[in-house]
Formats: sequence, C-alpha cells, structure tokens
Amino acid sequence: MEEEVIPTPIGDNNGQVKLPVFLRRVAIKDYKSIATCDAELEPLTFLIGPNGSGKSNFLDALRFCSDAPRNSLDQAIRNRGGINEVRRRSAGRPNHFALRLNLEVLGKYRFDYHFEIGARTGGAYAVRREECIWQGLTDPEERGEFAVRNGEIVQSSVKTPPPAAADRLYLVTIAGYPGFELLYKALSTMGFYNLNPDRIRDLQSPDSGELMARNGDNLTAVFSNLTRTAPSSADRVVEFLSLVVPGVESVHPRALGPKETLEFREKAEGGEKARKFLAASMSDGTLRALGVLVALFQRSSGRGAVSLVGIEEPEMALYPAAAGVLLDSLREASQTRQVLVTSHSPDLLDRSDIPIDSILAVSSKEGKTYIGPVNEAGKRILHKKLRTAGELMRINQMEPDWKKIPNPSSLQLRLFQ
Repeated sequence: MEEEVIPTPIGDNNGQVKLPVFLRRVAIKDYKSIATCDAELEPLTFLIGPNGSGKSNFLDALRFCSDAPRNSLDQAIRNRGGINEVRRRSAGRPNHFALRLNLEVLGKYRFDYHFEIGARTGGAYAVRREECIWQGLTDPEERGEFAVRNGEIVQSSVKTPPPAAADRLYLVTIAGYPGFELLYKALSTMGFYNLNPDRIRDLQSPDSGELMARNGDNLTAVFSNLTRTAPSSADRVVEFLSLVVPGVESVHPRALGPKETLEFREKAEGGEKARKFLAASMSDGTLRALGVLVALFQRSSGRGAVSLVGIEEPEMALYPAAAGVLLDSLREASQTRQVLVTSHSPDLLDRSDIPIDSILAVSSKEGKTYIGPVNEAGKRILHKKLRTAGELMRINQMEPDWKKIPNPSSLQLRLFQ
C-alpha cells in the first residue's frame, strides 16, 4: 500500500491555522448574469438564495478560472456555449468579462490575478488584459509579476519571458517559472460539482482518479484512489455515509469486465450476512451523498491536494434530518481545503453556530445577480441568535447588504493602470 499523505492546515508563528490554498476575495464583472460582484470568502462559505438567482454562475466563474489553465481557454469557452454565452446578457451587451482573484498559497505567498476576455466578431475572442502580482508574506523580497495586453507583454519580472498570445492565458505559458507555478497549481486543483446520480449509477470507465469529474462519472476511480492513498479519508467518507444512510456498512470498488462500479454492503438483521448492492440499485439520495463526500475528501496525489471544492445544492435528494450530518462533513473538510456551497435549503442552515461571515446572500433583480454579505438587519438577528440563517430563509429575510454591492464604475479589477 502506498504511504498515506494527508494535507493538513498550516500554522503560522502565532499558532493560527491557514489553509494550504485560501481564496480570500473574488471580484467578477459581466460574467453571465453577474454584472458586478466583490466577495470575500471564508474556509467554508455558503452562497444562499432562491433557485434561479445566479448562485451557480458564481461557482461557474471560479470553475472557469480552473478549467482555462487546466485544459485550455478555448475549451473552457466552448464548453460554455461560446463567448456570447459567457459574457453577461444585457441591453448594452458588454463585449468582455473580467475576473480578479486574491489568494494565499502555503501560508507564505499572496497572489493577485486578473484577466479580461473580450468578444470579437464571429464568435471569436481575445485576452484583452491579464495581470499577476505575487509576493512572499514573510519575505517581501520574494516577488514576481507580469502584465499582458492583447498578446503583448508590457511588464514582467522574468528577464527573458516566454512569448504571449492573445488567444490563451499567459499564466499557462509562464507556469514553469518560480512563484507562478504555485498559482497555476492552485487554480488547476479546484474542483466544482453538480452531481448526476444517473452518471454515478452507470458503469464507469477506468480512470486515474486524480480529480473527480463535475458530474461524478468517475467517482468509482476517485474513491478507489482514495482508498489506496488516504485510507483514513476513505473510511471517513463511509462513516459519514452510514450516518446519512443508516445501514450502509462499507463501500468497495468492483470491476465488471472493462468497466467498474461501486458495491455497497448493508447490515442485515438477525446475524445474517451483509447484503450487497451495486450502484445501479442505489437511490439518488445515497449516490448524491456519496458523491458529495468523495468530492469533499478526495486526494489528488498526482497534482497535489485538491485546493478548493465547490458543490451545487449538496442537500438535494437528501431527507431533512441528514442536513446536520452534511453540515458536519462540510465543516470537517474545510479544515484541509476551502469549501464553497450553493444552497436554497433552510434545513442546511438551521444551526445557530454557523458564522455570519461564512454566508453570502444571493438575490436577482431584472435578470441581474447580486451577491454580498447578509444585510445589517439579518446580521443583528443572527448575532443575537434570535433566529438561525435557515429561519431567515423561510421568511424570505435573507438579503444581501445592498450598500456593499459595487457599482460597475467603482469595481477595481486591474492590478496595473
């Protein structure tokens, strides 16, 4: 068996714990339904709002930041239906979209990264601007930067920088240089999930299991990889699953000819042998619960630990009583990687011990998505523990603080002027 290597939080000189990768701030402009957004994130962050409010578009913007360097910018745009489906739809039809990320890596380095992608005629596109600044948190002399405009390098800390191109992100090109490779790896190891029980239920093709697919169609390979490289994490997945689905005793990968699936064993009464069921026989709720847990605790041994996990509606198809177990699993996972969750379920937030700063309220007006911290009235109620966040949702009182929603003119994304 391979040696188990489990990523752990990093402690600084003051004894405070930091995640290996911590995405602190996300600013978005004109991405799908999001006109402007400037949000600070926590190790565990909940994006809360009704269906159709645009919660998924926030996660998709971050997924874009992962897909583009891990695969290619062209594939990331094509997978979303082309540039005209990515930039925000409005009467003015803005012809570009932009994102800015502020993150820390290994508790030692801070990165600011920004790019703008503009549409051209005929469905073409170009990277209008891409900028990055990184600096050591303990040694300010450790630093690097680049700025690219329409395929031309205008600033670089690399003495002889590699050439740039207008149709691809320069971060991929410069990822072999010190400092920049940390940002590339951090973005490339983010995973985002909208699980499909039918794809989990189907027989699956063999896979390296390095990173779970968005719909879960390589879950068997990822769980198999987890049992080999981090057996205690695999055991934890099964422990949580047995609380969500009482009676589940174990889960094992099983080969069926050239394909593979999962075999579930359930306890039997009266001293009988445990009953065995393949994934094809399990309910949507059981398969979704397993998918969520594997996504949270997966280990990507080849690329390094999964840096961030974003999950859409993890409570879907689960009975309300399982919400507490789900919340516990989200919290535990957020100790070793950042976790972002979209939800419209009051049951998931029916706890008075959920930090107020971990909640982002999402609202939609006239087709535009607005994202921000909970408004002052809601904060006072939560701080005094008069109601839980779930109770505020039930009475439609979970609204963002409109004073903290940036205007398009005031949203500063560029690093270099």
